[in-house]
Amino acid sequence: MPEVARFYGIIIKIFFGDHPPPHFHAVYGEHLGVFSIETLELIEGDLPERARGLVTEWATLYQKDLLAIWQTQEFRKLPPLK
Repeated sequence: MPEVARFYGIIIKIFFGDHPPPHFHAVYGEHLGVFSIETLELIEGDLPERARGLVTEWATLYQKDLLAIWQTQEFRKLPPLK
């Protein structure tokens, strides 16, 4: 699963060929969250509240890029949250 971004101890990954709906994975220590790219909602997992907020803030900035990566399956790194 390619790493798309990393910030504040959170790793964002997209698995190509994964099941719909379009989504990405956020890993924070032992916690894992799966987020919908279209709604940016946590659809699976157990990320702590603060990490979930940071992921949503980051994904809001790069939502179109994430959807393009999902649709084209062309990997590229995205900037971290600053």
